[in-house]
Amino acid sequence: MPIIEMHLLEGRSVEKKRLAVAAMTAALVETLEVRPDQVRILITEHNDEQFAVGGQTVGQRNENS
Repeated sequence: MPIIEMHLLEGRSVEKKRLAVAAMTAALVETLEVRPDQVRILITEHNDEQFAVGGQTVGQRNENS
């Protein structure tokens, strides 16, 4: 049973997350030859001070751009 863990910045709509989950599930069903009910996907959302790139939080990067 494949388990996918996806980390996102907050702000995406429920619709976008549902579309992503459906697309990932379809890809795993096709490539790994598993049933859709075997696919597990965990979504964790972070605010812009809980996610960093290159030594700066996303909040800092947004302030500097």
